[in-house]
Amino acid sequence: MSTRTHRPVWAEVDLPAVRANVRTWRETVAPAEVCAVVKADGYGHGAVATGRAALDGGAGSLAVALVEEGVQLRDAGIDAPVLVLSEPVPAAAEAVIAYRLTPVVYTNAGIDAPAKAAATHQVPAPLPVHVKVDTGMHRVGCTPAHAAEVAAHIVERPELSLAGICTHFAVADEPGNPYTEAQRRAFEAVLDGLRARGLPTGVVHACNSAAALTVPAARYDFVRVGIGVYGIAPAPALAPCISLEPVMSVKARVSHVQDLAAGERISYGLRYETTRPTRVVTVPIGYADGVPRELAHRGGEVLIRGRRHLMAGTVTMDQLMVDVGDMPVDVGEEVVLLGRQGDERITAEDWATLMDTIAYTIVCGIGPRVPRTYLS
Repeated sequence: MSTRTHRPVWAEVDLPAVRANVRTWRETVAPAEVCAVVKADGYGHGAVATGRAALDGGAGSLAVALVEEGVQLRDAGIDAPVLVLSEPVPAAAEAVIAYRLTPVVYTNAGIDAPAKAAATHQVPAPLPVHVKVDTGMHRVGCTPAHAAEVAAHIVERPELSLAGICTHFAVADEPGNPYTEAQRRAFEAVLDGLRARGLPTGVVHACNSAAALTVPAARYDFVRVGIGVYGIAPAPALAPCISLEPVMSVKARVSHVQDLAAGERISYGLRYETTRPTRVVTVPIGYADGVPRELAHRGGEVLIRGRRHLMAGTVTMDQLMVDVGDMPVDVGEEVVLLGRQGDERITAEDWATLMDTIAYTIVCGIGPRVPRTYLS
């Protein structure tokens, strides 16, 4: 499956790598299962294609952030369980029912809306829901003190089934941080409290990619693997803990070649000055496509003919320039921004390090103007 435009820019998404990564995660966290997180359009890789590949690789379910993302999966024919990680707004309850999504809930309003929708449509089986407990992330979820009350409210609604309990760790990507263990203990206390009251817990889950590596005791019934599905370690320090294959490559073709004398300046702000006679090529991709505007000023490179070359001058909205020295380069030659060419590879982690951010923001930032080509 491929979507191409006249513009010589594209991202290659390696679906066999997705399948291989999921298999690696399954082996790592067994006997826990893997729930592949495909929110944000599969972290920029394409939710439908990578979701199918993840299921082929052995994921037992998929997870999204939005009801709309779940609808997209269902419309594409994906029938696996789909967990919506944040409580849907009440107005989305009809869609939750119609598309058989499993919502995470933590308020009375979030519980009552799908229950009423299920009753209205006379759904034959109770709708499964999961309770989210805020053990210290302080983003969403009910407090540990109110978890039993929320669970009891679900049990009282015959239209619903309490199918799971979950939480989320705030600093699992910092091995040894005691806050994670404090969160885990708080979550265990919630589970004990529910069981003491005779309330069901359903499937229990707490780990994202980082926690799945750093907190084995919290793997429970399944782990929610997001960035790890796409071949990126959840933190640089955790890269040695698991062998993953990067899934996305970003490529383009040279659109213009010019020879410049020493002392010429390039791009907006004229911040790059040639120090010798040199050849500069233009590549038709820019910050509107997800290449950070300041990347060139922080040492950003591309691969041409299997060699690294520095970006030259500020990345513009639709184009960037590259200083290739005296190397012969022709219009139409392949340029690799992310990925492998010859023996060299540039990764999302490389860009993230230069930009003082995380690799998640790099792959999620590769915009919709860059068509995805799926390698199957």
